[in-house]
Amino acid sequence: MSVEKLVVIGQGYVGLPLAIRAVEAGLDVVGLDLDDSRIKRLGSGDSFIEDISTARLTAALATGRYRPTSDYGDAKDFDVCVISVPTPLRDGAPDLSYVEHAGTAIAPYVRPGCTVILESTTYPGTTEELLRPLLEEATGLQSPGDFHLGYSPERIDPGNATWRLENTPKVVSGVDRDALARVDGFYRRIVEQTVAVDSTRVAELTKLIENTFRQVNIALINELTMCASELGVDVWQAIDAASTKPFGFMPFKPGPGVGGHCLPIDPCYLSWQVKRTLGRQFRFVELANDINHEMPQHVVQRLMVGLNKQGRTLNGSRLLMVGLAYKKNTADMRDSPAVEVAARLRALGAEIRAVEPYAEPHHIPAGVTVVELTEAEVDAADAVLVVTDHDGLDYEMIGRSAKYVFDSRNRCSGRTVERL
Repeated sequence: MSVEKLVVIGQGYVGLPLAIRAVEAGLDVVGLDLDDSRIKRLGSGDSFIEDISTARLTAALATGRYRPTSDYGDAKDFDVCVISVPTPLRDGAPDLSYVEHAGTAIAPYVRPGCTVILESTTYPGTTEELLRPLLEEATGLQSPGDFHLGYSPERIDPGNATWRLENTPKVVSGVDRDALARVDGFYRRIVEQTVAVDSTRVAELTKLIENTFRQVNIALINELTMCASELGVDVWQAIDAASTKPFGFMPFKPGPGVGGHCLPIDPCYLSWQVKRTLGRQFRFVELANDINHEMPQHVVQRLMVGLNKQGRTLNGSRLLMVGLAYKKNTADMRDSPAVEVAARLRALGAEIRAVEPYAEPHHIPAGVTVVELTEAEVDAADAVLVVTDHDGLDYEMIGRSAKYVFDSRNRCSGRTVERL
């Protein structure tokens, strides 16, 4: 299959890696995004995503085959269009307005023989029940028949240096056999392995299964952690011991909550669809959501108790938070539990200083002062709270120098350290 022109709608954590990888594979790529400041940065060779280095972005621009733009007119005569826009929740229900806008905006450039692929996470049926009729009505074309339509769930893991876009198996689907062949042929130019499934609904559900699996198991471990601390059991040691079993067990680690664009959202899409379509509750998902949403408050409560044991009150304390991003070694602040923890601590009268080497200044929560991790900062804090365990930080020094440490990531050791 020969693809000359690719359009990627959305140049964020999913769309930008796809666009750059496609340039490296020899395609001509238009990177569309309505955020003009983002487009300006990309055009100047300034990458805001850790997985795409400035060197890779600059090299892609230098080929003349990567064009970041906010003008949909640049999509004219595309062969393949991939839609990778956000699908947030609004009041507990899926918000597909970004998908609808992208479909409406690209429709004037859909022509016979082209292929449109949705990558945004969503509930089963979106590709065929929402995107297809939108494109057909706007163009007067039919799929299948005139143009090809498919779905391929994104599997981007920000900050993961081992599993990248190109070596992570890619699930692919189409509304018919010809569409599947087109979608599969396109991604085979981008990634090392594709996994074809029978329908777009199967592919849409695949993504939800993957993240619901993680959400439920993280919730299980978080609830075990809350119980273990009250029972006086070291849950971290128990998890490490259980991990020595060579079959039937997969380790998940506790933490201050879940964040990012997947875990707080994707399982809710599944429970919403089950309730809307089948009229019953998806109890595992709803219970897991409740437990994981409770974790930031649990962290604040544990910190408060720990300070009390030190003869200090949370109100008026100077706290040093380590990490604000939702995931280590990234700048991604979307739905980060650390942001909620900081807000709760400030509301209770604490002064918050934070070590955050990745996040950009305009993403830092109001009232939080970003500082370097130094022994003087640690010594001046009434307590250190490890929330996001970025690599390259001196956790040994924290455990040695801090008056009190509450470590939600199991990175510190020392006589003043208490773990989640």
